[in-house]
Amino acid sequence: MTIKHHIPNLLTCCNLLCGVLAIIHLFQNEFTIAFYLILIAGVFDFFDGFAARMLKVHSVIGKDLDSLADMVTFGIVPSLVMYLLIKIAVFSNSTENMLFIKYPILMYIPLIIAALSAVRLAKFNNDTRQMEYFIGLNTPSNTFLIASLPFIIQLQNNLTYPESVLSHIILNPINLCILSILSALLLVSEIPMLSLKFKTFGWQGNQFKWLLLSLSLVGLICFQLAVIPLIIILYIVLSIINNMFFRNPSL
Repeated sequence: MTIKHHIPNLLTCCNLLCGVLAIIHLFQNEFTIAFYLILIAGVFDFFDGFAARMLKVHSVIGKDLDSLADMVTFGIVPSLVMYLLIKIAVFSNSTENMLFIKYPILMYIPLIIAALSAVRLAKFNNDTRQMEYFIGLNTPSNTFLIASLPFIIQLQNNLTYPESVLSHIILNPINLCILSILSALLLVSEIPMLSLKFKTFGWQGNQFKWLLLSLSLVGLICFQLAVIPLIIILYIVLSIINNMFFRNPSL
């Protein structure tokens, strides 16, 4: 076995290590560092599959290793982010959150994200329909959305004042629980989602992909990383619209 056979698995392991480091920093309340580590993990997650296709070194071990790494980085991490955010929200203003004080088990609702992420990854490994497009929201997109929330709170607090309106909306335990449930359900939904795997780079058949990439690029240039939640929402909306126009979508 040559060195090239190990390159995709090495990239996958880098994804896993970024996920583990993100968990460590989350428990130190270093959400911004964890967010950057998740973005780096996303890059490794993209290029491990890209490298495997380019080098033609697909393997069963590589496929299983990729799912195990994704479970840590894009399954456990978003659950922890939500749990810690809810915990911070509850104990920062206990007078408004007596429901969670009285029933602390509610703070564990975000763990459903980890459970359904495992289901989603298992389905992905065995669902032949997902060769060219996703069925349900993919775990990296879900994680980018969730992990960006504390990053946006920090950015808002730095730019405006400590109790910004956006921070107050995000740091509401009920809102966080609802988002946790919705995102978890999207993971295992039957909604066809866009995949950025291009067979050809022409406009025909790739309209929604190019629209997503173009608007995302404009958003990143104008608002930088704070636009990530809007990009994920745009991704979901365009996927739904695409599915409405193409019942058997070639995504």
